[in-house]
Amino acid sequence: MSKLFDCTGKVTMVTGGNGGVGLGFAMGCAKMGGDIAIWARNEEKNAAAKKQLEEVGAGRVETYIVDVSSEEQINAGYAKLMEDFGRIDCVFANSGGPPIYDSVFDMPTEAWHEFQAVALHGAFFTLREASRLMVERAEGGEPGGSLVACGSLSLYQGLAGKMNYAASKSAVAATIRCLAVELGEHKIRANVVAPGLIVTPMMGDDPNVEKGLLSIYGPQTPLRRLGYPEDMEGIGAYLCSDASSFMTGETVIIDGGYMVRP
Repeated sequence: MSKLFDCTGKVTMVTGGNGGVGLGFAMGCAKMGGDIAIWARNEEKNAAAKKQLEEVGAGRVETYIVDVSSEEQINAGYAKLMEDFGRIDCVFANSGGPPIYDSVFDMPTEAWHEFQAVALHGAFFTLREASRLMVERAEGGEPGGSLVACGSLSLYQGLAGKMNYAASKSAVAATIRCLAVELGEHKIRANVVAPGLIVTPMMGDDPNVEKGLLSIYGPQTPLRRLGYPEDMEGIGAYLCSDASSFMTGETVIIDGGYMVRP
């Protein structure tokens, strides 16, 4: 493959990669010939994602049942991944849930901690252990690697009742910047992708939900549409490939222009 975003020979792991934004990232890498590992908790969805990724051109696809709220499962997941693939080149720390509360007073303490266990702590452990493996490879004479966190527009906007969601995204973005500084000497880069409103299966299958969102956000978005998981494919392939080898410590906003509207 002689394309600019060539991912041939690169192994990409995506947490929560069996649907939505995560599958979008994975599809981009797969279409450019990359090998894909999916960490998620639903075996049926994993199997469906594997089939889709193989159909679009992935070199190899493996799926694993991993709950990223567990540091032990993350460590075991990497051990199995390395056994299967022998290397890791790109990681998308994508797992997380939707913000469901409308007021700070509605959010139970348990909900705060449960959310951070996946979206913040799980992302940190996922990125830390990937970093460890990439540094080992660099010290063995093959530097390079790409760490990516899935952010959101809540990095820049206050959202009533969404403190757990926004806090996790902001903390992981700060983690990414620190990783970019620390790991640069090994040619390992670290970046954040901040999607705007993306229509995913997590929203349910009622078409009226999508229509309602479009009626609200469409007129406020310069491109006059909502986002979809396939809009994440290009940035996924770019960040996995060597085309992004001089980009680190950045946050890439993909929102149809929502943040720059008047």
